Amino acid sequence: MKKKIIPVFAAIALIIVVVLFMVLGNIIEKYTPSKETKDLSEYYGLTSDTDVALICNNEVIDTKGKLVNGEVYLSYETVRNYLNARFYWDPNENILRYTTANDLISVNAESSDYTVNKDTQSFGQTIVKADASTAYIAIDFVKQYSDFQYNYYTDPNRVVLTNAWGDYTIASAKQKTEIRYQGGIKSPILTEADKNTELTILEPGDTWTKVATNDGYIGYIKSNKLGTTSTTTISSDYVAEEFSHITKDYKINMAWHQVTNQSANDNLASILQKTKGINILSPTWFYLNDNNGNIASLASSTYVDYCHQNGIEVWALISNLENDSVNTAEVLSHTSSRDNLTNNIISAAIQYNLDGINVDFEALNADAVGNSYIQFIRELSLKCANNGIVLSVDNYVPSDYTAFYNRAEQALFADYVVIMAYDEHYAGSPEAGSVASIGFVTDGVENTLKEVPANQVILGMPFYTRVWSETPVESDSTATDETDTTVDYELSSYATNMTEVQKLISANGVQPVWLDDIGQNYVEYQNGGVNYKIWIEDATSLEKKLTVMDTYGLAGGSFWKLGMEDSSIWDTIIKYIN
Repeated sequence: MKKKIIPVFAAIALIIVVVLFMVLGNIIEKYTPSKETKDLSEYYGLTSDTDVALICNNEVIDTKGKLVNGEVYLSYETVRNYLNARFYWDPNENILRYTTANDLISVNAESSDYTVNKDTQSFGQTIVKADASTAYIAIDFVKQYSDFQYNYYTDPNRVVLTNAWGDYTIASAKQKTEIRYQGGIKSPILTEADKNTELTILEPGDTWTKVATNDGYIGYIKSNKLGTTSTTTISSDYVAEEFSHITKDYKINMAWHQVTNQSANDNLASILQKTKGINILSPTWFYLNDNNGNIASLASSTYVDYCHQNGIEVWALISNLENDSVNTAEVLSHTSSRDNLTNNIISAAIQYNLDGINVDFEALNADAVGNSYIQFIRELSLKCANNGIVLSVDNYVPSDYTAFYNRAEQALFADYVVIMAYDEHYAGSPEAGSVASIGFVTDGVENTLKEVPANQVILGMPFYTRVWSETPVESDSTATDETDTTVDYELSSYATNMTEVQKLISANGVQPVWLDDIGQNYVEYQNGGVNYKIWIEDATSLEKKLTVMDTYGLAGGSFWKLGMEDSSIWDTIIKYIN
């Protein structure tokens, strides 16, 4: 019997030993750090020997650089998004442009030469490599004009970029240790840090701390392997360029004069007699006339001479709205047509002895025009400055869909930024309302001042009013039986002058009511079964807007348009613009 029991105990003992070994093995496995190393090509997303990983401000970014003949090139999108948004690439004509405060730099793809204005210089290597999808720019060429530092490393190919200057928290490794892909001893090893290796602390933690090495690895180290933290400051030795402007030492009292034919220029004297204090006139003389950048002109030397004799400067307006066959985006996105346009504008300004140019390009599509519009402003500004011509640019009140107008960049290159603080409600608006309520104007000013210095901002104000009509229209679209109908309204409006509005009010025997939240007088009346609503622009509403101009210390005001005002309005204006 005993002999039979012994094998059973032996078997049980063997099972226990095996289980103990398994448990012990699992414990050892659980607490033994992994020796696995991370595939660095996979970590950096490198798919070829010419790919270059980019680590910008301690973050591995998705886009990659290219290695060409041993030199690093960055994609145009990378340059714009991370380093310098002022570079402009024309994929239609394969030309790279960069605009400084004083110079226009131009590079043809696959060339080692570039021009600074009209002077040709050699860079010593191809500056731009272009393929079907994008352009790649030599990193050292980008650095000539940009505020960043970089270091290039091999095995694998990577560039560490820095342009976020300031204080960083650092600590040194207490001993030689691993930096892992993620927190945890089983995570693959990215690299090793020697004793006293300086690391940048990105996310401190009790057990694991996220760190960055100076050579571009972003990973995790055991927190107890780090020494005492301290602060280091990373600064730039880049000298930022200074922008200058042609500005006036007086408050600007500007008015737009709509000129639709040559004979309209002859009315200038009679129009000016009804005004007070105007020191700048902007006649609507020029407009885009074809897709090659040619312009139509209604300019008059006699007009300019008369203004100058009366101490008034002429900032002629150029528009993109008159010729429906012109594709503004097409003009601006091709370097040759954009150059032709700027040359034509300057040529006309010189020919007619203009003091300034007022750019009024409206109804632009962000997707179509992209960065071409602001590049046009940059390039035009250099030519204006070289010829002593003031450049002002008309803008909508800021909104998400007009952000591409880039008012901050305009403020660097143009002399004045004009806010068109009207058309809050316009022809085709889904509802009736004011042309320029005081809240709309104030918000437009405040949001513009987030991008533009006050001494460069001109507040555009309306002389016109919209008369809204609600005409009843019978509709059976919601009928519940054969006799049920609902009454809908057809909404329409037209713009008219101050005198006409007063005639309407008088003829319909209504008394205006002041709306404090809108900053305007308001009337509503019925005539012939039609309901009319008018938010009135008059001396009282204009004074509210002038107060905003004054309160925020703006450069002055401008008014759309001459001839729509009551002549007494100028007494109000000159109280604020002497």
